[in-house]
Amino acid sequence: MKKRKRIVLIIIAIIAVILSFIGGNAFAKYMSKVEGKGSADIASWKFKVNENDENLQTISLSSTINNETLSNYKIAPGTEGKFQINLDATGAEVGVDYQIRFENETQKPTNLVFMYQGNNYSSIKELEENLKGTINANEEEKTKAIEVNWKWAYETGETLEEISRNDEIDTEEVQSISNYSFDIIVSGTQVVPQNS
Repeated sequence: MKKRKRIVLIIIAIIAVILSFIGGNAFAKYMSKVEGKGSADIASWKFKVNENDENLQTISLSSTINNETLSNYKIAPGTEGKFQINLDATGAEVGVDYQIRFENETQKPTNLVFMYQGNNYSSIKELEENLKGTINANEEEKTKAIEVNWKWAYETGETLEEISRNDEIDTEEVQSISNYSFDIIVSGTQVVPQNS
């Protein structure tokens, strides 16, 4: 009887091994494995200001003057000029949001005004609110020239009283101001991609 039990157990074990082998092969028939690789090219980034990668420059208005009647390129009532900020996103494969800010302003004449796109600004802080925009990734021309004009009028004011008062201010400032300058900070940031 013991022998018989042992034979039955051996047969059951053999059947279990055969069934697991057959079951394993059957499972394998319904499973497949496909391998591949994931890759993505990264968009390049390049943003230049006035041909430089640096983003901070100092502008002295005396170097931008359009008046030959003054010696040593000094500014005074009756002078005017312009400066240009050239933005270049040619090497970028993404859109660029740009913003121009001004810092460290020193000795601005009270009656000096800035002109940009047909509007007058009495301060560079007013002006910087309008010096921002976007160069899109798909634009053919990815450069932008921002031209800012400035003018210190010979006489300012509407009435004789205003003109007289402003003449006094101009006279005082011509004697006390040696050089008007400010730093220009230009920042370029990638445009956040939008899902369509």
